[in-house]
Amino acid sequence: MKSCLIVDDSSVVRKVARRILEDMDYIVEEAEDGQEAFDKCRQEMPDAILLDWNMPIMSGMEFLKLLRGYVGGEKPKVVYCTVENDIGAIAMALKAGASDYMMKPFDRSILEAKFEWENAAA
Repeated sequence: MKSCLIVDDSSVVRKVARRILEDMDYIVEEAEDGQEAFDKCRQEMPDAILLDWNMPIMSGMEFLKLLRGYVGGEKPKVVYCTVENDIGAIAMALKAGASDYMMKPFDRSILEAKFEWENAAA
């Protein structure tokens, strides 16, 4: 089974995403901020990461740069999740190593579309 780390400071977003991804047969872990996420990635690198933009302690951008510079950190597919409707911010995330992005709020069909590549590859 594929694994996914959901990184978001909103417990509601994590709960909704977890339910959808577990229905897609992912093993799901959660982190409330980029620092907690990076610590989890150092213990075990997930196959995919759903990453929030704005978080306390360590932002999504800081985490993404740290992850991609870490040994094995090039492996996970990272879907950047943001309320920002700024194409510049999205471009920065993609340049920093995000695989894809999606806007909040999202629904089941949007999240499934972003993560169905994993199931097809399995």
